[in-house]
Amino acid sequence: MKKRSGEDHWKKNKIIESLKEQIFLSRTNRSISGTVHLAGSKSISNRVLIIRALCDQPFEIFGLATSKDTQTLINLLKANENVLDAGAAGTTFRFLTAYLAQSGFSGVLTGSERMKQRPIGELVNALNSLGAKISYLDKTGFPPLQFNAVHGLKEKSYIRLSADISSQFISALLLIAPTLPHGLEIELEGKIVSRPYLMMTLHLMEVFGVEHSWNDQIIEVLPQKYVPTDYTVEADWSAASYYYSIAALSDTCDIRLKGLFEQSIQGDQAISKIMESLGVNSRFQGDLLHLHKENNQVKPVLKYDFIECPDLAQTVIVACAGLNVEGRFTGLETLFIKETDRVHAMQLELNKVGCNFGPETIESTDENAKAYYTIEGNIHFENDPILFDTYEDHRMAMALAPLSLLHPITINDPHVVIKSYPAFWEDIKSIGFRCE
Repeated sequence: MKKRSGEDHWKKNKIIESLKEQIFLSRTNRSISGTVHLAGSKSISNRVLIIRALCDQPFEIFGLATSKDTQTLINLLKANENVLDAGAAGTTFRFLTAYLAQSGFSGVLTGSERMKQRPIGELVNALNSLGAKISYLDKTGFPPLQFNAVHGLKEKSYIRLSADISSQFISALLLIAPTLPHGLEIELEGKIVSRPYLMMTLHLMEVFGVEHSWNDQIIEVLPQKYVPTDYTVEADWSAASYYYSIAALSDTCDIRLKGLFEQSIQGDQAISKIMESLGVNSRFQGDLLHLHKENNQVKPVLKYDFIECPDLAQTVIVACAGLNVEGRFTGLETLFIKETDRVHAMQLELNKVGCNFGPETIESTDENAKAYYTIEGNIHFENDPILFDTYEDHRMAMALAPLSLLHPITINDPHVVIKSYPAFWEDIKSIGFRCE
């Protein structure tokens, strides 16, 4: 029997097929139970796909993500066209920028209108300094990009990058590093953001035979060959975070998640510790992760720095709002240049239910003092149902969905979830949510 691809999964998803402009969500009670089999991690899948493309021989990848971003990468890696369109897939665009520069591609890499507003200049500058010939077709520093064929980057083996840029820029360079004639030494300047994603990249490179050294702010990869080996992708901890939020907002729950690894290489596994402050306990039993709610363990204030796991921020912010827990958060710097300005989007949406989310000014002469964002206010629903916008951002839709445990809600443009989790609406329906 032919296996269904992620694109087939999306097309055949009965709920997605029925969606128009909105989805109505509600729940008759707040006692949740059920089992959900999560799809593979998009972050891992995309890295392994690039590694396979750089290998001398193919290998099997099991459990690939069903996300549209991953399917886009699969299709573009095998496309024989002069114009490649990555759509809204940020990781795909960044990884392809480095891969195409190294592979001798001649043509254009473009994306959605939002993609054309997301900076790519630091990565392009780094690649050009290595011998690539990439130019801009529109605004300097932003897509679309014009590639002029260069057969092998070889100008030098050292670059310096700001450490507070997107970790995807650094990962894109690391992935091609062993294929360069002299390898690559990257010196990172300043505070490193999203460090777990860099560690994920380097771990996966090790799985496929590539060694590295990381001393202080310098990562060095010598010229080496990737060694093909079959690989199984673990499920997505980012997707799991939405079930932790559902558990936090429930009265009682017994949710079982399948496909996750207890010894994970994903930084978003941090959600299991974060949600302990909101009353959610979780433990592995065999190949299942069990989530349970303990109401008496909810803390009145949650402080957290999301610098290493920014994709969890929206989920945790909404859970705090739903529980009337005061949140004090730092490390939100990268959220401004995601699929949307996620900080501003969250401010607008939570204001609809009486919650204030915004920056606090810290008056301090301490150079290490951090600006932080707070979430506070007693959540209330005046409209029936409340209408939330998603801003073309998959994580806005999925982060807001658990609020339907408290009150019926409607979400605009629910199809955005195909970017990372096409089966989301189908899966929450399977545990008792009404999705129409």
